[in-house]
Amino acid sequence: MFITVSTLYRPIDQLLSRHVSERRQLGQPVGEPMRVAAKIQLCLGAGFAALALIFRDRLQNDLLQGNETLYWVFFTAVLGYAASYYARGYLAGERRFGLFALLILSESIFRTTFAVIVAVGLFEGQSVVALGIVAAPCLSLIVVPLAFARQHHAGPEPPVPDPESGEGAAPEFSLAHGTGFAAAVLLVMFSEQTFLNAGPLLIRATDGAAAAGFIFNVLMVARAPLQLFQAVGTSILPHLTGLHHSEEEGSEETFHSSIRFVLLAVAAFTGVVALAVLAFGPQLMQIAFGDKFDYDRLGLLIVTIGMGLYLSAVTINQACLAQGQVRRASLRWIGCAVFFVGWCLLPVISDEYRRVEIGFTLTAASLLLLLYVIYRRPIERPEDVPEPGSGEELEGLVAAADEAG
Repeated sequence: MFITVSTLYRPIDQLLSRHVSERRQLGQPVGEPMRVAAKIQLCLGAGFAALALIFRDRLQNDLLQGNETLYWVFFTAVLGYAASYYARGYLAGERRFGLFALLILSESIFRTTFAVIVAVGLFEGQSVVALGIVAAPCLSLIVVPLAFARQHHAGPEPPVPDPESGEGAAPEFSLAHGTGFAAAVLLVMFSEQTFLNAGPLLIRATDGAAAAGFIFNVLMVARAPLQLFQAVGTSILPHLTGLHHSEEEGSEETFHSSIRFVLLAVAAFTGVVALAVLAFGPQLMQIAFGDKFDYDRLGLLIVTIGMGLYLSAVTINQACLAQGQVRRASLRWIGCAVFFVGWCLLPVISDEYRRVEIGFTLTAASLLLLLYVIYRRPIERPEDVPEPGSGEELEGLVAAADEAG
């Protein structure tokens, strides 16, 4: 379920986070991107529901070993997270990070509560624990009315500019525009799941489930921090978007310094994890996943370095999205995903485990470099370039003259 919702719904999360913050920074109404995002999210949810019902037999009997309750938990929870991810994007775009954090925290609390109830013996059974997965996204939405209540007290949206006047008119946010953005981010999410899951799947095909479980556990060194970093990525996107579109002096330098700060934090975190891996890595892995496998310090260290490079690439990716470079970025993601799969298939390194570990780190480094080039050399979107003779161009010329003077 978490793989499904992360891949399927994060495009809308990112779309709202980026475009709501952009409109707020420019003093323009946010109704258009919200309506477009809602239509796309409804289509994604309906598409998932149709496919899940069509393939119910395969999902319920082959994946879930005939457990009907778990099938309906999966079905209902994925649909519930459609609303949750929409709310996350909206709250992040409005920069209401307190409510954003409260929504995510409440999801965790509700999900954990059902497990605790079973652990202390009030109820028993796998199904009760699974119900927490359904309850979490649904109950966490109690935060959303607070957001709209604050919006009401803050006053109405800025008036919609008169399109005939040509002054301050916002570029139209069409369904095609929103779909293009969401499709590009969907490619990014698909590539991300490829980096995390292609290795175990390919090893399972050749060496069986036990071998796949081993490399899956090793990649958890990267997967777990990435899961936590999703909220950070969603939060920094509106901040970077606001700075990118701000006309205040020094905003561009603040934009770049914010990125440097996050990259330094990622480097520091990676360093701490690397020290822990060198000192206690194999023992910690056995505490977490059992003593069925013996873990290699060098392999864990390689994946740890890859984790740092990957989180840095995700940070730079958010900067590219803020700059309006989503399509260029998505092509780099897909290219790196194809490279990673090819690397895992070719016997470049005889040890399959080491091949996946090195491949992950090498791909993360390549992705970081490719995205950094886009970040340093963005290409302006057509709607960002003023028309010759327009009021926006004259304002720009006046501002340039003032700076020169």
